[in-house]
Amino acid sequence: MYGIVGWNETYYGFSETSNFCTDQRGFNIWLRGEAAKFLAPNDTRLLLNTAVKNVTYSKSGVTILNEDCSCVEADYAISTVSLGVLQNDAITFEPELPEWKQDAIATFSMGTYTKIFFQFNETFWPTDQQFFLYAHPTTRGYYAIWQSLSTEGFLPGSNILFATLVDEQSARVEAQDNATTKQEAMAVLRQMFPNIDVPEPTAFYYPRWGQTPWSYGSYSNWPAGTTLEMHQNLRANVDRLYFAGEAQSAEYFGFLHGAWFEGQEVGERIAGQITTECVNVASGCGNYSRYEVLHGTTDFAEVNAFNGMGTSPLFFAETGA
Repeated sequence: MYGIVGWNETYYGFSETSNFCTDQRGFNIWLRGEAAKFLAPNDTRLLLNTAVKNVTYSKSGVTILNEDCSCVEADYAISTVSLGVLQNDAITFEPELPEWKQDAIATFSMGTYTKIFFQFNETFWPTDQQFFLYAHPTTRGYYAIWQSLSTEGFLPGSNILFATLVDEQSARVEAQDNATTKQEAMAVLRQMFPNIDVPEPTAFYYPRWGQTPWSYGSYSNWPAGTTLEMHQNLRANVDRLYFAGEAQSAEYFGFLHGAWFEGQEVGERIAGQITTECVNVASGCGNYSRYEVLHGTTDFAEVNAFNGMGTSPLFFAETGA
């Protein structure tokens, strides 16, 4: 069920207007704008290129130890590291996270989603087509989906084409060198356009999210049989250590706005603790509740704000509005 939640909530819950943006200043410009509201230029509170090594938490505060031996102490802390980082034990916690929290972290999975970009000196493919599909005779998902950016509404004249790989194929290409991946992909392109002398790319790039130490994957995924109660335990805080990010969003996991909304809610909960004023009555204030005993299924009545589902995705699925 929850595999379609993000789609329903996003594409039925928001406007259908395309907000695709190619700001040449870079994607981080919006984040810099938000940060400028409370951080001055070169603010010493913002620690860049600093990896967290250990988090010690209690009912009275949180202490964070970084790899460079610097230390941060606070009354409350919000961990926004990815689910992949938590699953790879890249950070140690003292005391060790309780069993219910470890179980929740282990229950969910990190998906790998690899985009392989090629730029050519010409657009040799149809400029009125956005997607191209390739069906390998024996291997599922082998460079199966190609997308053009050199078309109307994207970056006309950019001569950029990219392939999307997932799951086993993502892991495979992440483990091999760039030259091998480029050779494989170019062989596929030449099969797709047999009547065209397909040139070598002038630029080639792809990320390796599964191997990146601050992500260990692309985004979270809910395995079959996962319940909202299991996810609520993933969201729940342990003492004064809170958790936020796309993985903590029941409505928009896998999406940037999921991370945004979860961070906003956690901030409001902590603010409620500090000021004793409840900001978000619908979602709750202060500590998150968790499930001592997990339910085998999620009852319809449990699809609510308490479990992070402010609007039922079933409503969108049934009405399409």
